[in-house]
Amino acid sequence: MQYRKFGRLGWNVSDIGFGAWAIGGGWGPTDDAQSLSALDRALDLGCNFIDTAQGYGDGRSERLIGQTLRGKKRDKVYVATKIPPAAGPWPPSPYCRIDQRYSESYLTDRVERSLRDLGTDCIDLLQLHTWTRAWNKNPDALNILRKFQKHGKIRGIGISTPEDDQDALVQLIREGWLDSVQVIYNIFEQQPQGELFPAAKEHAVGVIVRCAFDESVLAGKLTEVSTFPEGDFRRRYFAGDRLERAVRRAAAVRETIGDREPDMPTAALKFALKPAAVSTVIPGIRNVAQAEANFAVSDLPAMSDSLEAELRSHAWRRYFWYAGK
Repeated sequence: MQYRKFGRLGWNVSDIGFGAWAIGGGWGPTDDAQSLSALDRALDLGCNFIDTAQGYGDGRSERLIGQTLRGKKRDKVYVATKIPPAAGPWPPSPYCRIDQRYSESYLTDRVERSLRDLGTDCIDLLQLHTWTRAWNKNPDALNILRKFQKHGKIRGIGISTPEDDQDALVQLIREGWLDSVQVIYNIFEQQPQGELFPAAKEHAVGVIVRCAFDESVLAGKLTEVSTFPEGDFRRRYFAGDRLERAVRRAAAVRETIGDREPDMPTAALKFALKPAAVSTVIPGIRNVAQAEANFAVSDLPAMSDSLEAELRSHAWRRYFWYAGK
């Protein structure tokens, strides 16, 4: 396992982390025993960074992580979790008030909830699960998180980018508000290369990459007739003709890769790991086989500069993807 420095927090984190959404639910049926085995195997393989959220199974993911880490040396494993905003549009609209979506009383209750579910007295990285740039001028919620940080409830502060406006966090990075950002970056979604990655690198902000497989299509296993069970997030993500379009584009990516990488999942993870600003990539993992396959990529040679350059041509700006067809 290879490790990278996590921004100004100075942690040495595994460059492949454990994305813990699926073990909480949201990707079809899941089994807690299988999830616990995957977590244990990840730690055995050298993974020391786990990303979760309160919204992953209404705390189920956090509780499974807490159960896994109970009795282990927590200083060797960094856990990042996320607090969702109070009820309202997702992502927040420009008309949402930050004191209504992330009030001090709400954040206080939510921090205490994660401390209980994770079974710890201090959260390594507390992230707000979404944001709007309308709050950048007066980011009051971040001042509240700084109070928790000062009181030893959390170590680091981060935000997960709103899917439709990832550059909304650039101003906050430059003004020193954040210890980390969590971004979507993959062969299709390359926008962070413009401003966000350079800003994060300049200001020593840790970067967590999510969606390296673009919700599994860049793993190369979906077809135009793939179906998803009830409760699987991908039923919405690939609604209408989105699956057909995504599969066609993934096939073109496969042609570009050719025999220069062992398979599509390896290439997708290597592409996400390539930027120097990236601290860790967190593919979703729900069983031992996925843990072993994903973490094995860490010790492989980096993607060649020439292949990365060719894959840049597959950037796909889906402006209306998240709102509908």
